[in-house]
Amino acid sequence: MLLDADLTGRTVLVLGEAHAARRVLRRTAAAGAAVRSVTTPSALAKLPDGAIAGVDLLAVVGDDPAWQTALEALHARGRRAGWTVPLVVRESAAAPGGQIILVGGGPGTTELLTVGGRAALREADVVLYDRLSPWEDLAELTGGAELVDVGKRPGHHAVPQSRIQELLVDHARAGKTVVRLKGGDPFVFGRGREELGAALEAGVPVSVIPGVTSAVAVPAAADIPVTHRERSHMVTFVSGHAPLSDAEHHHLAGLVTGGGTLVVLMGVGTLNQLVAGLRRAGMAARTPLAVVERGYRIDQATTYATLETAARGALAGATSPAVLVVGEVVRLGRDCPDEIALAVDAVTGAVP
Repeated sequence: MLLDADLTGRTVLVLGEAHAARRVLRRTAAAGAAVRSVTTPSALAKLPDGAIAGVDLLAVVGDDPAWQTALEALHARGRRAGWTVPLVVRESAAAPGGQIILVGGGPGTTELLTVGGRAALREADVVLYDRLSPWEDLAELTGGAELVDVGKRPGHHAVPQSRIQELLVDHARAGKTVVRLKGGDPFVFGRGREELGAALEAGVPVSVIPGVTSAVAVPAAADIPVTHRERSHMVTFVSGHAPLSDAEHHHLAGLVTGGGTLVVLMGVGTLNQLVAGLRRAGMAARTPLAVVERGYRIDQATTYATLETAARGALAGATSPAVLVVGEVVRLGRDCPDEIALAVDAVTGAVP
């Protein structure tokens, strides 16, 4: 849109009621313009000719027909006085009341932020974001919204979850559009449902925009598919935030028997316990593993191992954020070493 362009040195007159026009006012100021506003058609009619002639752009917010009548009168004034009415653009009005939008930001690159997520950020007055979301470009994506770093990343929660939920509700009750930007997808090992529940309990309008989950996207960054027609017909997502319970270890035994792919998020800190549990469950020693660290960043790195070498510390240097993939699909990954890619499949006895 025109208001997203560089407006440095330009003067923009925003026409519209203050609350409805707040997003346009913020974006034009963030784009470098000198911004003025008129909140009613009658106030526009009272502006002197010189005040209009010095404006480069008129931004009309909303679809109130009274503004169209006022603009027609302005054109007539310009013809009589010999000046040209500035360029007119039309902008949608900001939401009339407060709302919360939970947005999945994907694995941290704006290239994988959805169209719906981008649109929500453009509407936002306030953004509460995690460090695993695409936070570095938020000033540009929002056009000057208030940005609040709630500090959630592995091992460090600067703002407690209960406080995050309070902030969401408080800002929405103040009439603001609040975006909660989360890494990956809000409902895949995030706490999106808790935040949704807080909004519902408070009676605040809330919606969810799914994101590209890191459980699928980060392995793909290393060319590792989580399913494959010939190697894996199922995939299990596991949270590695804490060691698995006895019941969950029992599920691992079923996974070993049935085959498939295991994808572990937030699992670096509990990697040793997971590997030990898989071995106890009977998973073959030659089963391949890969840890993909910092997916889609310039310093992305992938480390390959087998269950046997991982037990001996082959993945000990892995750091968060990272995604762990276990299963035959790992052999298809980019730069997978030959000793792993060509190893005999201990389950089928076949060479991949």
